Amino acid sequence: MASMPAVPPPARSWGAVAILASAQFVMVLDSSVMNVSISQICADLGTTVQGVQAAITLYTLVMAAFMLVGAKLGDIWGRDRTFAVGLAIYAAGSFITAISPNLAVLLFGWSLVEGLGAVLVVPAIAALIASNYEGRQRALAYGIIGGVAAAAVAAGPLIGGWVTTTFTWRLVFVAEVVIVAVILLVRRRMRPSPRPEVTPQLDVVGAALSASGLGLVVFAILMSSTWGWVKPVSAPTIAGREITPLGFSVVPFLILAGLGLLWAFAEWEQRRRRLGRDALLDLAMLRIETLRAGLMTLGMQQLVLLGMFFVLPVYLQVVLGLDAFETGKRLVPMSVMMLVAALAGPRLAASRSPKRVAQLGLAALSGGALILLGTIDVELDTTGFALGLAVFGVGAGLLASQLGNVIMSSVAPAQTNEAGGLQGTAQNLGASLGTALIGAILLIGLTNGFIDRIETNPDVPPDVQAALTTAAESKPLPVVTVDQAEELLVDAGLPPDQAAVVAADYGEALLDGLRNALGAAALFAILAFWFTRKLPGRSTAAAVPAAGEPDVEVGPPDEASAAA
Repeated sequence: MASMPAVPPPARSWGAVAILASAQFVMVLDSSVMNVSISQICADLGTTVQGVQAAITLYTLVMAAFMLVGAKLGDIWGRDRTFAVGLAIYAAGSFITAISPNLAVLLFGWSLVEGLGAVLVVPAIAALIASNYEGRQRALAYGIIGGVAAAAVAAGPLIGGWVTTTFTWRLVFVAEVVIVAVILLVRRRMRPSPRPEVTPQLDVVGAALSASGLGLVVFAILMSSTWGWVKPVSAPTIAGREITPLGFSVVPFLILAGLGLLWAFAEWEQRRRRLGRDALLDLAMLRIETLRAGLMTLGMQQLVLLGMFFVLPVYLQVVLGLDAFETGKRLVPMSVMMLVAALAGPRLAASRSPKRVAQLGLAALSGGALILLGTIDVELDTTGFALGLAVFGVGAGLLASQLGNVIMSSVAPAQTNEAGGLQGTAQNLGASLGTALIGAILLIGLTNGFIDRIETNPDVPPDVQAALTTAAESKPLPVVTVDQAEELLVDAGLPPDQAAVVAADYGEALLDGLRNALGAAALFAILAFWFTRKLPGRSTAAAVPAAGEPDVEVGPPDEASAAA
């Protein structure tokens, strides 16, 4: 009698995906909720928008810098234990955040403690999917996880906006503690992951080099819109002295320093491998074409997705004047189509291929961004805006359905934790780049458009033109409503009639900046096609065996197949 394939029973299978999807939803929802709760947090904690932005920045830094360390600890402690420990740390951070009396406690609870918990949980989720599912079930599980993550990004503003407006932002973090407690109680429904025969040791030096290098790169990118990319803008100061190396912005020097540390990390890891010692990351994994293609495409997807989630709330809240809850409601078409497309993606890949599905997703991303670009105006084009969001959501969902499975199926089972760490690193680097680059394009378009309009506006006196141009060139313009801009100008001493004219120019420049940012998102989606060339070009159905046959996944070729 033919042996049955090693597939978990349905009850355990879908219980496991429900557990992992719940954890994924909480991880992703958290940061998107924080963005729509800024105003109430400022009022409750007596801080500023810049203070809350610092908390969000530090959270991203912790995630990007320590993801590889979290993945390696999964190998050392075991993925089940790492998942549980990470959730417990995350819940502790959520509780501290919920009761935080000031910004310092918020920074500790949310940015540091929650961030460290997340770096243990995120790689473990990817590895536990690989150990709980095989064949078509694994592809579908990654599609579900990707769809849930995408839906959480889109639903975050809706959930956070409603809870913040109706109750308090603190309730969101209390709810996270409850959800995590339930996950910890039911997590044993998952199949235990295999433990390595020999427990590896943590490469402390490699961890420090990778965390420092990634941290510097991400921090520099995040600060580029404030400090400038090349020309110094609002340069950082030490003891009252501006830091402008050779007259340039400090940003490129920080990026170079970070890249230098990452080069040192690579050299250190190769040295440990030569000496037969445990390394933080097997660099040979990065030579696997499908893995590298999956990571790069994932990074580009996150760049476009998070860039859009920076631009769209600015348009809805600043230009149209919608509150947080109304903003979330407008994003519902994107959320729904993300989930639908993520669930449909594995079926499409079974008849076509992950490569074609990913390329279709990128085409939808760029098409959706272009449709949205055409709707940007002082009045909302409800139908066009909803259509653009739906098309964009289809693209994000299709990509989310494929890339996790491609990445994790590209490596051997013993390397799934490291692959999960690489996946988390690519996600956070892409998200940081998206927020920084798309945001910088918006701000540059706003500033340049404002200067062009002011200099050619005959209703603005020459001395006022000169003063406003100098001010706009010295530091980024704030993103505010036209009414707020007019109030700021009057407070600065400008006569009301001139303030109204200048504020109108500001409003037009803001629209131009938003259009530039959406166009850039579409362009990045098109450029991402280059990275899909090495994604698997055969249907996933061809990789799924019949009952009784050994399971085969899309992965790195062995020596014989490579030679063939």
